[in-house]
Amino acid sequence: MTLPAGLRRAGLVLHIAASVGWLGAVAASLAMAGLAVTADDPRMANAVYLLLDPLGWYVLVPFGIASLVTGVTQSLITVWGLVRHYWVVIKLVLTALAVAVLLLYTSTLDALAAAATAAAHGGPPVTATASPLVHAAGAAILLLVALALSVYKPRGLTPIGHRRRRPAATG
Repeated sequence: MTLPAGLRRAGLVLHIAASVGWLGAVAASLAMAGLAVTADDPRMANAVYLLLDPLGWYVLVPFGIASLVTGVTQSLITVWGLVRHYWVVIKLVLTALAVAVLLLYTSTLDALAAAATAAAHGGPPVTATASPLVHAAGAAILLLVALALSVYKPRGLTPIGHRRRRPAATG
């Protein structure tokens, strides 16, 4: 199904906005996680963990899901198709994987925030961990690969794409 150009462009704007927002939120997470790991004061790491939790739930997750949904929608309403071109399939898999890992990782962010809250109320300070830094760096790399696929659109049709490309046999 192909929609009028104006609707396709509006969908593309939504997809780009969601994806850029997600990448920006990942960059912010990466910077904050780097701060937590390198801070001399354990209270700084605690503060970062208190910020990463709502950032994950209220910014990263919504932008990630929006990017996935708008990307699938774009593929279904344009000539690219959902499974016709390898670059679209790879981008779909990368995005779905990133959203899944993010949803699973939110429990770690919840635990770090809970430990930081306990530390703020007199408990022991949270020992800085590289886990948020590693996950944010991985997400940034993955999202940049997806971005490169969108820009360069490497050639290559999937078997489904080849079948749909062949003219129908006349009888």
